[in-house]
Amino acid sequence: MNQDQYQQQPPYQQPNTQQQPYQQPFQQQAYYQPNYAQSQIPPKPDSYLVWAILTTLFCCLPFGVVSIVYASKVDSLYSSQDYFGAKAASDNAKKWAWWSAISCVAIVIIAMIFAVIAGLAENM
Repeated sequence: MNQDQYQQQPPYQQPNTQQQPYQQPFQQQAYYQPNYAQSQIPPKPDSYLVWAILTTLFCCLPFGVVSIVYASKVDSLYSSQDYFGAKAASDNAKKWAWWSAISCVAIVIIAMIFAVIAGLAENM
């Protein structure tokens, strides 16, 4: 035997400069398809939360609270991929905010009519 063979380290002691990542004996190729249902979801409907809060504060409290409840459901329904539920909650929030504003206007008009009638009755 020559002297070079004695000085050469066995292969298990030689430093490994290129490590190969561990691969399982059989790896199935992963084929990813885009989620077409998720990509076709329309943008999130407006929650009308600001309008609900404003009509609650300045108009009719009961109708405004109902509007706030529906407006707060929009985000959670949309994030759970229920677009139609989010759209229905958005429509209901808008509807109740409008009813709150309309009831405020109606109450103001009725109060003015009573004030005019009371003023006329006082003058007679």
